[in-house]
Amino acid sequence: MIKKIIECVPNFSEGRNMQVIKEITDQIEKVEGVKLLNVDPGAATNRTVVTFVGEPQQVVEAAFRAIKRAAEVIDMKHHTGEHPRMGATDVCPLIPISGVTMEECADYARALAKRVGEELSIPVYCYENAAFEPKRKNLANCRSGEYEGLPKRFTDPEWRPDFGPASFTESVAHTGATAIGARDFLIAINFNLNTTSTRRANAIAYDVREKGRKKREGNPFTGKVVKDEKGDDVWLPGTLKGCKAIGWFIEEYGIAQVSMNVTDLSATPVHIAFDEVVAKASARGIRVTGSEIVGLIPKRVLIDAGKFYLAKQSRSAGVSEEEIIKIAVKSMGLDDLKPFDPQEKVIEYLIENRAEKRLIDLTCRGFAMETARESPAPGGGSVSALMGSMGAALGTMVANLSSHKAGWDERWEYFSEWAEKGQQIISEMLILVDEDTNAFKKIMEAFGLPKGSDTEKEARSKAIQEATLYATAIPFKTMEVAYRAFDLIEAMVKEGNPNSVSDAGVGALALRSAIFGAYMNVRINSKDLKDRVVADAIVEEAQLIFDKTILREKQITDAVLKTLQKTS
Repeated sequence: MIKKIIECVPNFSEGRNMQVIKEITDQIEKVEGVKLLNVDPGAATNRTVVTFVGEPQQVVEAAFRAIKRAAEVIDMKHHTGEHPRMGATDVCPLIPISGVTMEECADYARALAKRVGEELSIPVYCYENAAFEPKRKNLANCRSGEYEGLPKRFTDPEWRPDFGPASFTESVAHTGATAIGARDFLIAINFNLNTTSTRRANAIAYDVREKGRKKREGNPFTGKVVKDEKGDDVWLPGTLKGCKAIGWFIEEYGIAQVSMNVTDLSATPVHIAFDEVVAKASARGIRVTGSEIVGLIPKRVLIDAGKFYLAKQSRSAGVSEEEIIKIAVKSMGLDDLKPFDPQEKVIEYLIENRAEKRLIDLTCRGFAMETARESPAPGGGSVSALMGSMGAALGTMVANLSSHKAGWDERWEYFSEWAEKGQQIISEMLILVDEDTNAFKKIMEAFGLPKGSDTEKEARSKAIQEATLYATAIPFKTMEVAYRAFDLIEAMVKEGNPNSVSDAGVGALALRSAIFGAYMNVRINSKDLKDRVVADAIVEEAQLIFDKTILREKQITDAVLKTLQKTS
């Protein structure tokens, strides 16, 4: 149930005329569900880097519209600039942020490339993870010769575009060619040093960056550079794959930094880069006092870092997302130079619709009072999901307490795994709290549709049935998710901290109530479905979960009472 989000970072060959740039970005902002995060024009390069995010289909649509408008307002025949380029839209990478694999992103990129080539008659090369052959993965290979070299390149069978025309027509002379691909997120991070020496910062950068440093005879800094048999410089690679780095002095802060771009997060997560820079700096008598993230980051970067440092402390990672991120921020000193606010730096948080009122954002009192109002929603379905989340939360609490129990240090990973499973169930249940109320709203909206003509009546009836099916499916999902939490509760009753066995017991009761309540909603909503085959199938599955719940809850509570009798 993780929301699918991708980022798009197209580079347009215009960095001086702000009106032209705005005409392009306006096309992006017209697509509902897409959020424009940044527009970065450069006069010297005559190039603008645009960043926007959203769900895949919306992002692809926004990218297509932007590419189309760029082709209309930018004439490559008159373009000059310092940056390599071959088209009005020079490159357009898609980047997976959450809920999307790189393979899926590559498929979206190829689909976009095909549409651009066919509908806009722009030559397109697919690069990076969207490339159809290895030699086209490297953007530099695809863009070799730049715009001026396109006429000759199109005559080479090995470098015909993947999509679009393969001849330098008048139209292509105007638009140039475009590279569309899928790549990982690039993280720009600076490591703060307790020195003012740029030379020493550079030495650390050379230690860690993938490119490394030139091999020298004798003195590693001043010795003669070693050459290979071809006369080329010999390089000693650094320790971090997919990382570029240099050292510099920052006047604003009065310190030197190692400035790094992490271009392959799968090869080198940010927290691994941080620890390696710390180690190399320490070996040179220098301390890393903290770090700063430049620009935006996907949430997974901080989550992965937080879990990594919790594991180093032999602590459970089955805690809240906020706590995990706090550990990441403190461990890497992201607030060393200035406050670090995840709400302003994490992409997923930036695109959340905070204006939308959610039940799960209410206080306990607020939720109770909202439920008590003279309106049918939130009702039993949302309350059932909330009870399910609380049942899973109690099991997760026992797991976390057990992982920290004195004398149980060797078992912390076992309980951490259970706590993480619990956190996943809690997250799913909390989504269902609001989704159950949203399902009811869909039914009300369907009943409110016009019914003046036969066509309108048919459309209204269809909408009512679709909304009713959804309103049946949501409480059924609540039953499924809540039932999964019984495994957690049972494990904690049998193996968790015995001082918290009653908490696990209450968790079992909460899960039972959640499943019983959701079952009632499945029954009452399914009776209005006209497709009885579908309705009966859902009810039959729900009945199985209901029956198993009765047995499971009794087994667990009997075990709890037996334990309590022994200790009383």
